[in-house]
Amino acid sequence: MMLDAFTTVMVLAGAFLFMAGTVGLLRFPDKLSRLHALTKVDNLGLGLIVAGLIPQGGVLLALKLLCAWLLVQLSGAIVTQLIGSSVRDSNRP
Repeated sequence: MMLDAFTTVMVLAGAFLFMAGTVGLLRFPDKLSRLHALTKVDNLGLGLIVAGLIPQGGVLLALKLLCAWLLVQLSGAIVTQLIGSSVRDSNRP
């Protein structure tokens, strides 16, 4: 019962952060601030969802979730750098 409540709270908090990132994507004025809003809240949102799901499974599920979260962290950082440098280079005279 207590683990289910913890999972529910964490998953809902993660989903809220995903929605906040979407609002930032739609409302921020330039591409770099939109990118910043998406990467920050999506990383934290996924981290909260993973943290909420870990107690529901065993050790193997926890390792799989942590590996997936780590992969998303690394790929998000790489893609953000590529998009950011592309936007910066397109704004140069």
